[in-house]
Amino acid sequence: MPAAWLFGLLGGILIGVASVIAFAATGKIPGISGVFGRLFAPETQDRPWRIIFLAGLVAGAGITFILSSHAAEFQKGGRSLIFFAMAGVLVGLGTRIGGGCTSGHGVCGVGQGSKDSIAATITFVFFGMLTVWVMKQFAIFA
Repeated sequence: MPAAWLFGLLGGILIGVASVIAFAATGKIPGISGVFGRLFAPETQDRPWRIIFLAGLVAGAGITFILSSHAAEFQKGGRSLIFFAMAGVLVGLGTRIGGGCTSGHGVCGVGQGSKDSIAATITFVFFGMLTVWVMKQFAIFA
């Protein structure tokens, strides 16, 4: 079995390559919140690729949970579907406030040298680290 870091490296490479392909094919930055949000906009003319893109994300996650023993780690906490739904709503709210998500800013925007995306990504990472620290200090959702 390969070292765990190898999976992260391979995943990062695949995300980068997929982002370049998606940008080359559509001319649009493949940020998940933008892809999803514009799916429901009345003026959107390119729904098919958005649906395929999002279906691939869900299918990929589903396949991973079925095939990977590491995915079971997410289920050990005993958190309910409502917990994850609330987390998803908070993430969606954050992407609206931040003008994009980690994939749009962190993968595509930083790769293009966007100052806004670099600032947003630094903010995501900082507050992610702060959240983990606070949760560990106060044993929240341990």
